[in-house]
Amino acid sequence: MKCRHCQTELTLPLVDLGSSPPSNAYLTKETLHAPEKYFPLRVLVCTECWLVQTEDIVDFDEMFSEDYAYFSSFSGTWLKHARNYVERMVTRFNLSGQSKVVEVAANDGYLLQYVKLKNIPCYGVEPTHSTAMAARERGIDIVEEFFNEQSALLLKKQRGQADLIIANNVLAHVPDINDFMKGFVRLLKPEGVASFEFPHLLNLVQFNQFDTIYHEHFSYLSFTTIRVIFEANGLRVFDVEQVQTHGGSLRIYAQRSEAVRHKVNERVAELQKKEDSIGMNTIGFYKGFQEKADKIKMVFITFLIEAKQQGKSVAAYGAAAKGNTLMNYAGIRSDLISYVVDKNPAKQGGYMPGSRLPIADENRLKDDKPDYVIILPWNLQEEITDQLKYIREWHGKFVVFIPELKVL
Repeated sequence: MKCRHCQTELTLPLVDLGSSPPSNAYLTKETLHAPEKYFPLRVLVCTECWLVQTEDIVDFDEMFSEDYAYFSSFSGTWLKHARNYVERMVTRFNLSGQSKVVEVAANDGYLLQYVKLKNIPCYGVEPTHSTAMAARERGIDIVEEFFNEQSALLLKKQRGQADLIIANNVLAHVPDINDFMKGFVRLLKPEGVASFEFPHLLNLVQFNQFDTIYHEHFSYLSFTTIRVIFEANGLRVFDVEQVQTHGGSLRIYAQRSEAVRHKVNERVAELQKKEDSIGMNTIGFYKGFQEKADKIKMVFITFLIEAKQQGKSVAAYGAAAKGNTLMNYAGIRSDLISYVVDKNPAKQGGYMPGSRLPIADENRLKDDKPDYVIILPWNLQEEITDQLKYIREWHGKFVVFIPELKVL
């Protein structure tokens, strides 16, 4: 396999998480008894541009189907983050009724609803029909297609160029990252700004966040690598912020390479210096990650077996991609975890891919009163423990496994 950015032959492995179905390929009662497609889940590192990338196995259309079940609005934490982001962007870039905002991967309108409340013209680009329909129900204008250079040229012709293009948590999902980035150059006004958020590879490696690896993610990004990719495709980073979402993310601000409106903030050099000092552009940084992932897997399995032997009941919360990676890597089935609870009605009544655990609504917890509730989306730990604090009434305990086992 060759690097998705620079075409260098890939030889350096990061981790092999076995085989699993696509992370959002949830099962129904009708498909539960049919075979599932499993794909190897291996990640490699480019030793030229240092892009970390999932081995190219799964067809793109298989992962982003019409019934795609991830809806951003079911997380209160994420909605608050989106609202605060909009407030900051409006102030920082003087957005008004004469501006134009575009969000790439707009999902269910979780963010653009706040732009619309400001009476700022906006629309989203979203390829999955289920989430696009949810956004339209909020009154959000949605273009239902994948974003790339070709679609950006068409949007430019039909709708004009944008003052601000937002792309939160989508860079990892793009198979052709160069074509994707060229689209921003085409759609941005000459002095426009593109804002990107994505989980920081530094945290993935340092804090053993291997469960953020799944087939929907093609790339895992460092600041070092994203600057290289941007510059190769006509964008220049002028600022960066470190934010707390998804276990530690970067928010990157970029403008077209020839633009001079925004001076480069000193944070750019500071973060680059940090990554250089840690050695993110050296082979040594990526060594040993497999062993750390294997250790968590064994701790997870051992905990569940011991709970079973002690007659303790175990449920999980959050039918999310993170949880699917962890459970399929560890080979967990319903003999060790009875079910998974999720807030999203689109997932309730279905079954987790691979593990085939049933997905229930929150009332199941109140009825069953399990001894342990495993929080699979550990990045939302605070929100979930507050939401489910009533499990303390029967002396239930929360458990997380990333970056290490904690019984709360």
